[in-house]
Amino acid sequence: MKKAVVLYSGGLDSTTCLAIARADGFEPYAMSFAYGQRHSVELELAKNNARPMGAADHLVVAFDYRQVGGSALTSDIAVPKDGVGSDIPVTYVPARNTIFLSFALGWAETLGAFDIYIGVNALDYSGYPDCRPEYIAAFETMANLATKAGVEGSGRFHIHTPLIHLTKAEIITKGLALGVDYGRTHSCYDPAPDGTACGLCDSCRLRLKGFAEAGAVDPVPYASSRG
Repeated sequence: MKKAVVLYSGGLDSTTCLAIARADGFEPYAMSFAYGQRHSVELELAKNNARPMGAADHLVVAFDYRQVGGSALTSDIAVPKDGVGSDIPVTYVPARNTIFLSFALGWAETLGAFDIYIGVNALDYSGYPDCRPEYIAAFETMANLATKAGVEGSGRFHIHTPLIHLTKAEIITKGLALGVDYGRTHSCYDPAPDGTACGLCDSCRLRLKGFAEAGAVDPVPYASSRG
């Protein structure tokens, strides 16, 4: 069984991605990050659920990206609650996917794996530049230029983005078909102290819209479902 590193936050998209990697015949190695993000609800779910959801191993990489700031997820900037707009929102974390994928690439090379899964999406998303197909293609090219395995020709790295052209409803439908328990996921950018999702941030709005369009019920509780 070939190994694959799966970027796994504990959220809806990354959990679906983990299930897809398994369905594709890979042995998933889940990687999460404690980078000083606004809350730890999602990360704690990832820690609790990675192996029960099929990961062979789960690595949590810790670093403090609050020193860089520049995002509502890593500094004292208010999380927008007024709906998804057309501009790149303040919840964008500068260079986050580049950093995450770099860690994943290093672990993959150590594991002898040449496949990395990331749950980026270019349809129902908040407009982040590091979720676009051209970005992923550029990173894959770099991965094969910047590694010993790539230079020596022992294998070619491939960045899998199975969700990139799916709507949130299609992602949810696919996940449900694969047996994903979305009650064990979390998506909110700004949950209440008890972990309850706000229902108003971009991520909550996109998630609620996806469940509604999929004709399914979101099993997680919300403080508000207005959207």
